[in-house]
Amino acid sequence: MRKINLMAGLVALFFVHLTAQNEQPGIDTTIFKVVEQMPRFPGCEQLDTTLDVKNQCAQASLLSFMYSNIRYPLEARQNGNEGTVVLGFVVEKDGFISNPHIVKDIGGGCGEEALRVLQGMNDALARANLRWVPALREGKPVRMQYILPVRFKLEEPLPYVMVGVDTVYVEFEDSLSFNGGPEALAAFLQKKLKYPADWVDSCRVGNMDVKVLVQPGGLVKVLDVSDYFDLGMDFQFEAIQASTATFGQWKPATYEGRKVPATYDFTVEFLPPADQCPQAVSDYEKAEKLAAEGLDLFNQGDTENGIAKLGEAIELFPRNANYRYLRGQAYMSLERLSEACTDFQIVKDVMSITLVDNLLPIICKEN
Repeated sequence: MRKINLMAGLVALFFVHLTAQNEQPGIDTTIFKVVEQMPRFPGCEQLDTTLDVKNQCAQASLLSFMYSNIRYPLEARQNGNEGTVVLGFVVEKDGFISNPHIVKDIGGGCGEEALRVLQGMNDALARANLRWVPALREGKPVRMQYILPVRFKLEEPLPYVMVGVDTVYVEFEDSLSFNGGPEALAAFLQKKLKYPADWVDSCRVGNMDVKVLVQPGGLVKVLDVSDYFDLGMDFQFEAIQASTATFGQWKPATYEGRKVPATYDFTVEFLPPADQCPQAVSDYEKAEKLAAEGLDLFNQGDTENGIAKLGEAIELFPRNANYRYLRGQAYMSLERLSEACTDFQIVKDVMSITLVDNLLPIICKEN
């Protein structure tokens, strides 16, 4: 998929003025193309500076308005439409714009999209109590014709994203890998992971998903720990300790022949001694198997039986966020919103994540 970059340019026409047809007596309908002072997009009038600087600021603000509101049409992306759409409009004496229209189009819905944004400009500015500064001719406000080129250009995406202050590559020639492969990683983590001594008698059991960032030099940073079983901070600390202990054990990812930072996801399990907590270990193994079977049923399209399997797993671990989230998604697919609401509220309570924040007001509105 390619990213989108929009660049707009602003051009005023500089020749003779036009006189509109069908003039009404006493009303000046002249549209000028040559003026003493150009109209300005609002937002820069508070600057205590020269007129040229205000004009530059206004142009940048106009480009920002267009850029932040235009969305590259899907048809244009799919067809590879690129080029410059040219729009025309009149800046009226009262600071509003009129007669927005397409002068030149490139197809794929680009002209319509640029025009949509332009047509909404008056309302958008009015909501902020703003208007254009009209053009001046002989010291008086006049109507002026504007031409606005808007460039649509598709660009290849960057091979990396920013996660906070960290650069994370998402495209590679060679992916990040642990020396010896996934089995070696699992064995290493099992050796390094410690069950918190203060919790042995509690028989707490469960797993966590860990996301690490591995730098080219081997440094390992934990970006996220998903504590689905709500084991708590002591267990999370041990998961982080074991994860960062993998320093120097990775084969870095590469891009264009050089080593680059990349992420890796894995799961760590906390199991108390089986002889001390046989029931807890047995319940955990049974619940994980039931959840896996439920997920397989979902993938096969058997949602009802998948929900039943997850329900059995949830009976064993009522506050497991992963089981609840999977079942909540299944309930949503069946439009059983009340039940989905219950599951997602527990997910939010256990993990304090924003993943379901946008869903809760919708699916829980009647609860």
